[in-house]
Amino acid sequence: MPGQRVRGPAYRLYGRRLRRNLEQGPLPKHIAMILDGNRRWARQVGLESAALGHRAGAAKIVEFAEWVADLRIPVITLYLLSTDNLTGRTSDELDALFGIIADLATALSERWRVQHVGTATGLPETLMRALAAAEERSRDRTGLHINLAVGYGGRNEIAHAMRSIVATHQAEGGSLDDLADLLTPETIGQHLYTSGQPDPDLVIRTSGEQRLSDFMLWQSAHSEFYFVEALGPDLREVDFLRALRAYAQRHRRYGT
Repeated sequence: MPGQRVRGPAYRLYGRRLRRNLEQGPLPKHIAMILDGNRRWARQVGLESAALGHRAGAAKIVEFAEWVADLRIPVITLYLLSTDNLTGRTSDELDALFGIIADLATALSERWRVQHVGTATGLPETLMRALAAAEERSRDRTGLHINLAVGYGGRNEIAHAMRSIVATHQAEGGSLDDLADLLTPETIGQHLYTSGQPDPDLVIRTSGEQRLSDFMLWQSAHSEFYFVEALGPDLREVDFLRALRAYAQRHRRYGT
């Protein structure tokens, strides 16, 4: 049942066994997470407000970050609000989401380094201030690095990278004739929001949906994918450990 948590002895024993299996590795260096299904979860447990589902999802994200940090995985990217969401949700739901994301960014930045990846377009000033404050507060933290994808779209990110390349080239006095030589995968990667970070080795999505939804389109070209049936707030640590076990058992081909 949605919202039900199993934490008995058998669960704990199974979790310990999964952890032992992971000791041989390899573990991903970067995990991208789409914690999907918050609204569906709220309906299934009888809540009238989608915002309560989003708040439950935010609580699960803090828990997820703890699991990741405990395994010393260095980077995670969390898909919190897409550019499509900004036009596909009601104003009441968006207002609630903005506040939930601001609170989440603050909570995460108290323990880990936080970075906003996305655009400010369509986001309220209050949320942008909260994201900027979270970045500043956590700038010198070591350990887990958390990218918060807010106002994010993969196609927009690629377009932003291309504009950045052109602007930089123009500022340096470059000509149109030699611009084409700069448009390499390596240069484009240097102008993405996640510049300097490893691409995600593993992309996890909850709620049984099997699509990227415009998330990290460039960076996930060689990622492994793992889909969980559980709705976002129902995600358990053993679900996460199973994803890591599946990742460790795969032979990564990197497009070959």
